[in-house]
Amino acid sequence: MIGERERHFMSIAVNLSREGMEHGDGGPFGAIVVRGDEIVGRGWNKVLCTNDPTAHAEVSAIRDACQRLGTFQLHDCEIYTSCEPCPMCLGAIYWARPQRVYFANTKEDAANIDFDDSFIYNEIGIAHEDKRIPFIPFPTDEALKVFQDWQAKGDKTLY
Repeated sequence: MIGERERHFMSIAVNLSREGMEHGDGGPFGAIVVRGDEIVGRGWNKVLCTNDPTAHAEVSAIRDACQRLGTFQLHDCEIYTSCEPCPMCLGAIYWARPQRVYFANTKEDAANIDFDDSFIYNEIGIAHEDKRIPFIPFPTDEALKVFQDWQAKGDKTLY
């Protein structure tokens, strides 16, 4: 259920989207990570100011939260984002494992302002050689050996 608490946090995420956009940092996207009633991570789109195509709001907020909390898992957190996450951010969210994600604008709203990620969703199911950017398998014994060593490693941390 969406109540005053959720409205409050979404307003902060939306304000971050506006501030970042108006500052020229990147597109109009903002996100926060919340644990309980505390904001533990903030992010906004910083693609333009960092020349980093991965500097999306959700990724930035997740990185900020994980650094502050000293963990790579956000299992006791929620994410509020001004827009439905793109495929990259969706993947980052699943790796971070928050409890839930609230989003304001939809991916269709984003497409209407020239942030259309549908081509990426379409590329996922296409054969490697038929992708817009070809993915070329290049297996090596050395690469496989590293995976085998990881599998045998006794002190690894699974995630």
